[in-house]
Amino acid sequence: MELLDKLNWRYAAKAMNGEKVAEDKVERILEAARLAPTSSGLQPFEIFVIKNQEVKEQIRPVAWNQSVITDCSHLLVFAAWDTYTADRINYMFDLTNEIRGFKNEGWENYRQMLLDSYPQKDAEENFNHAAKQAYIAFSQAIAAAAFEEVDSTPIEGFDPEAVDEILGLREKGLRSAVLLPLGYRKESEDWLVNLVKVRKPMKDLVTVID
Repeated sequence: MELLDKLNWRYAAKAMNGEKVAEDKVERILEAARLAPTSSGLQPFEIFVIKNQEVKEQIRPVAWNQSVITDCSHLLVFAAWDTYTADRINYMFDLTNEIRGFKNEGWENYRQMLLDSYPQKDAEENFNHAAKQAYIAFSQAIAAAAFEEVDSTPIEGFDPEAVDEILGLREKGLRSAVLLPLGYRKESEDWLVNLVKVRKPMKDLVTVID
């Protein structure tokens, strides 16, 4: 119930007050994102944590001039792999073998199946798949932020090519997928803060097939 209470408390803050979020809270939010499930366990994305105010100022104009970009404490940029490569796939499989301390024939066969599949696909198709995985971690970060009583604002309204250029993402083989400012709501300037949360009733959202 505590988690549900926090999720009912959260909303997409439209104005933030500039107050800094404690680093230990941010670390737990990032850890929740790191622990998110992803397809084949590949974690095909990276998270950039922007604390530098000048960088935030550069991003704001290419994010529909939303004030939360510059008034937040930390701006998270979820950047997905631009494509799947053999090196990227092998890194995660090798890491798994190293951490678990053994090799498994079935796991190695699965590695080869991915190597025979993903790198041969169109890069845009691979990026779209990777971006979906980034969104899983993004959603988990939102829930973790709520649990920490930290406000967040999911942002898709931005120019990804411009953000990529500002952060030099393309050179790293990455493309920005979604933004998540973290901070604390500024109630006096937030038109959404006192409005009742509206979601579909369960009967219109969930179908149970016995």
